[in-house]
Amino acid sequence: MAKLMAAPLSALVDEPVHIQVTGLAPFQVVCLQASLKDEKENMFVSKAYYKASETGQVDLERDPSLGGDYMGVHPMGLFWSLKPEKLLSRLAKKDVNIPYQVHIELSEPHFPIKGIVVSPPMDSLTLERWYVAPGVTRIPVKEGRLRGALFLPPGEGPFPGIIDLFGSTGGLIEFRASLLASHGFAALALAYWGYDDLPSYLDKVDLEYFEEGAEFLLRHPKVLGPGVGVVSVCRGAEIGLSMAINLKQIKATVLINGPNFVTSDPHVYHGQVNHPVPCNIEYVITNAFGFAEFYRAYEETADKDSKYCFPIEKAQGHFLFVVGEDDKNLNSKVHAHQATAQLIRSGKKNWTLLSYPGAGHLIEPPYAPLCSASRIPYVIPSIYWGGEAVQHAAAQEHSWKEIQKFLREHLLPDVSSQL
Repeated sequence: MAKLMAAPLSALVDEPVHIQVTGLAPFQVVCLQASLKDEKENMFVSKAYYKASETGQVDLERDPSLGGDYMGVHPMGLFWSLKPEKLLSRLAKKDVNIPYQVHIELSEPHFPIKGIVVSPPMDSLTLERWYVAPGVTRIPVKEGRLRGALFLPPGEGPFPGIIDLFGSTGGLIEFRASLLASHGFAALALAYWGYDDLPSYLDKVDLEYFEEGAEFLLRHPKVLGPGVGVVSVCRGAEIGLSMAINLKQIKATVLINGPNFVTSDPHVYHGQVNHPVPCNIEYVITNAFGFAEFYRAYEETADKDSKYCFPIEKAQGHFLFVVGEDDKNLNSKVHAHQATAQLIRSGKKNWTLLSYPGAGHLIEPPYAPLCSASRIPYVIPSIYWGGEAVQHAAAQEHSWKEIQKFLREHLLPDVSSQL
């Protein structure tokens, strides 16, 4: 009798799962299908076809998928190839204290044709995919102007502190901060618009607000000083770079597909104003799917001596640039090369660049499915983020390890003793 197995059955979402099948006929072809529902009841589904060995076994760590949503040997392909049944849905966890339930089915190969009755699955199981490790604590933050959620690892600490920033979707996004806490960081998911009593839209970026966030972290008895790190993406990375230049508390900054200039709303710090770059709206592309590609909208910044670029050489901390070379929202490869060139010209060696061919804009923790297009507030039409599924998945897996390594290296006093 065919038996579907997976280990571990319950794990963090960034941990791999080993999936195997036994009890098949020699060289039998089977279909493996994964499905989950998000908190909005949107269904995400993937499938792949495998041929059993001569002993009737399938092992996803060894055997290639013959077809379906991916081909080749990809042990976690069923997870990162999940696709929404409702177009433009992005899999983004809201309540990190509740795991995703991923249902895996083993069945005979079939093609969905109306009126054809499909035989029931040969076997199935359900996996729990968590965003918080056991013992991680979530503390709502509503102190002064600050709004967010602080995630603390189990134990007394002190732990390296991180401010986690997302971009133009607004609100409070916690899934990356909760995972960072699960790996030993005190992580503050910091909202800055579109949440609670914060502004419903941005008309300026007040860097003093983010400085308050850094000071809040450093006051906490479980946070290790003397500085903190920033993990940021897109518009958040624009702010993260500005923070690194202006705030002495920032010692290590991860910039995922961000610009090296102000895009739309002025940055203000103690009366100093950094104005946005002109946006060349005529260069915005509407692609064959009807989605907007913004990556050419700031071509005035492409000159290496552009007056619009942040003075990154003034920053005292270290930088990790994470670039998806197929980013269709920002020309992040050009922006990162501009920024590192400025550092080189200033004799600085305080940076690392990770550049991934085929990766899109939304580089997230490992095994998250590629979101190539979605809606964001106030933007019509929907935005095309880019990315090819296999390359994007590889970029997520590699960069997540490098991000944690970078943060430990620059926020822990003796990283060798922590490894």
